[in-house]
Amino acid sequence: MASDKKKRHRTDSDHDGATTSLPHQKLLKPDSAILSSLKSLSAATSSSTSSTSKALTLADLSLSSTCREVIDLSLSSVQSSIESLALSITHSILSGRGFSFSVPSRSAANHLYVPELDRIVLKDKSSLRPYSSVATVRKATVTARILQLIHQLCLKNIHVTKRDLFYTDVKLFQDQTQSDSVLDDVSCILGCTRSSLNVVAAEKGVVVGRLIFSDNGDLIDCTKMGMGDAAYMRLAEDRFYNRFPCIIVTAKGQPDVATRLFLRKMKMELKLPVLALVDSDPYGLKILSVYGCGSKNMSYDSANLTTPDIKWLGIRPSDLDKYKIPEQCRLPMTEQDIKTGKDMLEEDFVKKNPGWVEELSLMVKTKQKAEIQALSSFGFQYLSEVYLPLKLQQQDWL
Repeated sequence: MASDKKKRHRTDSDHDGATTSLPHQKLLKPDSAILSSLKSLSAATSSSTSSTSKALTLADLSLSSTCREVIDLSLSSVQSSIESLALSITHSILSGRGFSFSVPSRSAANHLYVPELDRIVLKDKSSLRPYSSVATVRKATVTARILQLIHQLCLKNIHVTKRDLFYTDVKLFQDQTQSDSVLDDVSCILGCTRSSLNVVAAEKGVVVGRLIFSDNGDLIDCTKMGMGDAAYMRLAEDRFYNRFPCIIVTAKGQPDVATRLFLRKMKMELKLPVLALVDSDPYGLKILSVYGCGSKNMSYDSANLTTPDIKWLGIRPSDLDKYKIPEQCRLPMTEQDIKTGKDMLEEDFVKKNPGWVEELSLMVKTKQKAEIQALSSFGFQYLSEVYLPLKLQQQDWL
């Protein structure tokens, strides 16, 4: 208790050291009481995760649309699939028919949100990518080249980054977005996860907290990990994970595949509740939805990349008034922000959660947004010393 009081005393002063009264600080209970109140959340998460072996899958559902999903394949299986595809193409060429790739469509119209699974999946529509067509000859060539490069990775049993892949044939690919897009197409064609191709994105995510694990014989101690964005740095420096035992993860913006895989693995294997802290703007909610429901761009792999039952802890639009965020720290939403917010209100995964609808509607109505750093107007450590502890104490999440 004495140490708790000493810690909280730091938040009683502003940046210049003058004593101030911080909003809601007097409502805080001792840390032990807050931790005790969280036991029910941990128990509920552990119970629900333990039953995941009986969880629904696409195969269990009678959907009006046929959908497709990919699976993890071994390198030898990926190699065999590429060789079978190459053999099929060779037969087609020798018979005088030329060749084309049947590519699953990842267009906006070919996605489906499945409420029973609470994630976005890819429908079964495909399109042909013939080499003989002027419109598609270049993309067919890029597809063949990517398949060739993946086959080399299988033979050598090595990993490369998407940037490495791009630089193998800059003149053909022209721009990395093109090679990245075809790489996802190849995953769909072969029916495997992108990680099965041994091509990874440049590392973005960082983690700190009460976690030690072994990776290929190397012991990783997450209490000694590096710095991320501003909110992550604040929580890491204040050792928030020691005061409230937790693991803090950030992708420093839009979630990358590695961070999404890591978060899901922690949720499913360690049976941990996941609480999200994002900016109070439409893009913050988008980030949250990618972790929880998946992205349309990679809906074909949503079964492996989504983390079920993520709670929206903050910063929520209703928090701006509740925590008396100063007007000068609230930002006016741009026309694009408002459009994005309204578009999200039409998404099925948002409509399913009345709390999300209420918060997003409030944001669009007030036309105000705020970053997590707006809480620093009350003191640099207000986030870790008052805001988050009170959120946990009140179990104020959606």
